[in-house]
Amino acid sequence: MTIKSVAVNDRSYAWPSQPVVVICCDGSEVDYTDRAMEKGLMPNLKKIIAKGQTGMAKSVVPSFTNPNNLSIVTGRPPEVHGICGNYLIDPDTNKEVMMNDPKFLRAPTIFAKFQNEGAKIVVVTAKDKLRLLLGKGLKFDGTAVSFSAEKSDLCTLANHGIENANDFVGMDVPAVYSAELSEFVFAAGVKLMASMRPDLMYLSTTDYVQHKFAPGSEGANSFYAMMDKYLGELDEAGARIVLTADHGMKDKHLADGSPDVLYLQDKMDEWLGKDAATVILPITDPYVVHHGALGSFATIYLPQDIDAQKMCERIKALEGIDVCMTNKEGCKYFELPNDRTGDLIVVSGGPNHTKVLGTSADKHDLSGLKVPLRSHGGISEQSVPFITNAKLRNLPKDLRNFDAFFVGCNCFV
Repeated sequence: MTIKSVAVNDRSYAWPSQPVVVICCDGSEVDYTDRAMEKGLMPNLKKIIAKGQTGMAKSVVPSFTNPNNLSIVTGRPPEVHGICGNYLIDPDTNKEVMMNDPKFLRAPTIFAKFQNEGAKIVVVTAKDKLRLLLGKGLKFDGTAVSFSAEKSDLCTLANHGIENANDFVGMDVPAVYSAELSEFVFAAGVKLMASMRPDLMYLSTTDYVQHKFAPGSEGANSFYAMMDKYLGELDEAGARIVLTADHGMKDKHLADGSPDVLYLQDKMDEWLGKDAATVILPITDPYVVHHGALGSFATIYLPQDIDAQKMCERIKALEGIDVCMTNKEGCKYFELPNDRTGDLIVVSGGPNHTKVLGTSADKHDLSGLKVPLRSHGGISEQSVPFITNAKLRNLPKDLRNFDAFFVGCNCFV
């Protein structure tokens, strides 16, 4: 292959001489890997860091799964690609919907652009909610594979570029609430690296473990020891590895273990009347057992006769609120699409980063929270690890997690 570059969303990506593997380890606060390495459980990551580089990057806010995964695979923030949450009020229909449909994606992915130039592509994600978005524009003609661990038994050549995926990986379909769902992603990545040797590979896990287990705990350490095995195998295969995360994870509970929640819809109902305003929680998705749809970011749609700036000031006075901005101010600051964001943007956390936002107390099923709540969405979960298995040069200024493929293609020494 003649050395060339591929233009994607106003950035130029050099054609890699080795496979570039970007790993988005969902919810991977840096303390997880640090504590596991201290225990001697991640010898491969320790070797990778020794010959490469480790640092921190900023994720997209809201620090949720969909906005950050799509930022990583487009190389741009949500104001460009349009995916600003897991859930929204669709401005075209005025209905509350999941933001999983590829129609919501406004920018091409790095994968589609590279495949058009002759590259081989692999995309493996834990949950199927991301698969269609990540794989938008791919042609399953033998040069691309894109599927989820969650629905690996449904793979076909026509729709995923692979069939009999479970036999190929050597694992049954994992439970959606399990560490094995992420292990399947890593195992598939290693197998596909050996059989297909793609030019670009993206592996995106689930944060079930990080929601459930704090850094240094037995459950967390077991997960990262598992991950380390596959990191070592990908490194040995000669891949350029960039390991980052979509967001961090923090304790979001009070001293007694109960969630530290501000129910924002209840507060708006108290101030403005029942359902006069609408609170949207972009963390909302079908997988709420481990977080109860409680996160640290919300948008609010106000009645037309309400002064947004005055309401903003009132909300900022509430305990645990870090930021409240109007649509214009907040979308500019957080790089979000104005038309898919409410009149107000609210970010919670407080001095100990524990405050989360709900709608109404009676609308959140917290029965699945068997351990004290850990969640994300705010500014306090924006710092994420950024690790490579080789030295780098000419790094982008103010490194973001969505620089991962740019770094993998352009910055390896």
